[in-house]
This record gives sequence, structure tokens and C-alpha cells, in this order.
Amino acid sequence: MKDKHFETMAIHAGGGRKPDNSLNDPIFLTSAFTFDSLDKAAAAFAFETEDYVYTRGNNPTLRVLEERMAALEGGGGAVAFASGMAAISSVLLSLLKPGDEIITHRMLYGSSQDFIKNTLPQYGISSRLLNLTDLLSLESGITKRTKVIYFETPANPSLEIIDTRAVCSIAAARGIKVVVDNTFATPYFQRPLDLGAHVVVHSATKYISGHGDVIAGIAVAKDVDYVQQLKFGYLCEFGGVMSPFTAWLLLRGIKTLALRMREHQANAMAVACYLKEHPRVGKVYYPGLPDFPGHALAAAQMSGFGAIISFEIKGSLEQSKALVNSLKLFTRAVSLGDCESLVQHPFAMTHRGYTPEEVEEAGLSPGLIRLSVGLEHKEDLIADLDQALGRM
Repeated sequence: MKDKHFETMAIHAGGGRKPDNSLNDPIFLTSAFTFDSLDKAAAAFAFETEDYVYTRGNNPTLRVLEERMAALEGGGGAVAFASGMAAISSVLLSLLKPGDEIITHRMLYGSSQDFIKNTLPQYGISSRLLNLTDLLSLESGITKRTKVIYFETPANPSLEIIDTRAVCSIAAARGIKVVVDNTFATPYFQRPLDLGAHVVVHSATKYISGHGDVIAGIAVAKDVDYVQQLKFGYLCEFGGVMSPFTAWLLLRGIKTLALRMREHQANAMAVACYLKEHPRVGKVYYPGLPDFPGHALAAAQMSGFGAIISFEIKGSLEQSKALVNSLKLFTRAVSLGDCESLVQHPFAMTHRGYTPEEVEEAGLSPGLIRLSVGLEHKEDLIADLDQALGRM
């Protein structure tokens, strides 16, 4: 199935013959599975068969989802988690031990940054935030203790583009694992494993679902042995297990992922171009704009630019908050990737853990506004922004 086009794999990859010739994969809402004999149970526990034992370790609905995501990302296998943070934390803890160090990009999703900066040190794992768009800074910053490099590209909420192939080349020469959060781009626009990454993680809550009705995470890797280790050594023991019903909803969402991402991007490009020309807007951060610093790199390593836009107004922090409050069609909420367009103030909401110095060092404004451009008509979205900017 991996040689098929993305749209075909999004509908057909994973799983086998469905029970009773059903068109859709059924939801297996069971905690345990039965055995005809103790011998069959022993064989299942020894991984000598593909029989299911307990949904915390394996479930037919989850297996279809994992196989489908692995196919879309070009991986050897995948592990489904109860949330994006369950996937991120489990992957990092599977690759790090006390005394190790992790290097991350200077700007990450707030909960990822908090876990890396504040939680990992409690387990003897140190971290450093670097500007990974500066490869010389990365090379000089690596030490003997560095075991993992972790980043998002595009980054949240700065939209900075990291040269994944170059970072992976630097890391591979030193035996360092690279973990990439591919939530913003999705496998439709970007496949980090093909660029050398060891693991890709997703908050499947976002575009993979696409409908704002689940919390879920996915990790994908080419190394099948590592996938088994991650599932049975970390997922099963930490217990961050996805519900079969959630997996079924994700499978439903994935079927339209390509269609949604194309429409999301078309709307985002229209909105970004509008904001770029507005006299009350100072900066627009969107990889699809030709003058965006990471545009050429994004065009080289991605097949599309996504649908997240950040921008700064020519005004005060209070004026930016007033602008957000004036929007009528853009809904004020955390998260992204839904059919509905969403707006938020990152450094007052999802990224509130960043210090003013860290925000300034990243070259961003505390009044930065982030848009998740949805699937409404682009003219209606622009009209909403226009009326809100007109109130300034």
C-alpha cells in the first residue's frame, strides 16, 4: 500500500479483511480478548502470534489506525497514545536516561517546553534551547551528553522552518536521535522520516482528527524494533492508551485529510496576503509568503505551507487583545486544525510559560496573535479580520 498515492492510503492503508464484510472498520470496545486454550494465550504473550490480549497493548481498531499513520508517514510502525503530550513525553523518556541532555529549538508548544525544561530535569535529564535555524549554533552546542534533538517545523507559534535534513545529518554523525513534531504540516505536506528523523510525533487532536472532537497522539518511526519497545515498554507501562472509539474517529478524519489540508492552505494563503497588505499589521509569519525568512526552505522540504498564521499589529498589547476580542467568526480557543477558524494569544495562553526574555530572544512580540485558518469561505474570514482591524 505504501506505493499508492496519499489520498488512496488515507482511505485504504492498514488492517485486513473487515468482519462481516463491513465497509468501515468496526470499533472494538473491549478491554480484554479471549483464548481457546492456555497454549494460545502463552503464544500471544510471547508475540508468537498476532492475537490480541488486552486493549492497553493492542486492539484491532487501534492497529488499523497505527498501520495507516505509519503508511502515511513512511514509517515501519506507529504507536497511538491518549494525547499528543503522552506521545511526546513517552518518546523522549524512551530515548533519554539520567545524565543525558536534550537540545530543542528555542520556540516550542508550551506544554512541550514545560515538560522538557521543568519535568525532565527531575529525572536527571538536562535541556538547552537553541536557535536551530542556525546550524553553526547547533553544531557548537552539541556535547557528549546530547542524545536527542527535538523540534517542531513549522515551529509553534513563530512558524520558523528548521532544516530537517541538515539537522538529521549533523545528529547522525554523532549518534544522536532526532524527534520531529509534525503536527502543523501533517504527513500530507511533510514527511520528516524521509529527511532522516528517527521519530515523528503528532498531536492527532489537530489536523489528523480535523473536527475538534478528540484528544489523541501518534508516534511513528521507521525502526520496527523501536516501535515495539515504545509500545510495550512505555505506552503499556505508563498507560497513556488511546480509546478504540477515538481511533475510529481519527480513521474517519484521516479519510479527508488531503482534501482538508488543501483547502486549509488555500484559505490561509488568502488570509496571509490580506494581512500582509493591511496598514495596521506590522509582521506576518507564514511560510507561504515569499518574503518569509524560511520560505525557500519550506518550499524545498514541504509540499505545502499549512494553515497556521501568526501576526503582530502596529499597536500595543492591549490593542492586540482588543482585536482578538473583536473577532466574530474566528473563535477564541486553544488548539488548531479544526474546521472552525480559531484565534488565540499564545503568550497569554498556550505559551504563557515563556519568560519575556525568551519571547524577546525569539524576536517575537508578547502581543503576537495566532490564527488557525479553518474551512469557512475565505472572503468571510477576511471580512471578519477587516472589521476587527477597522475598530483599532
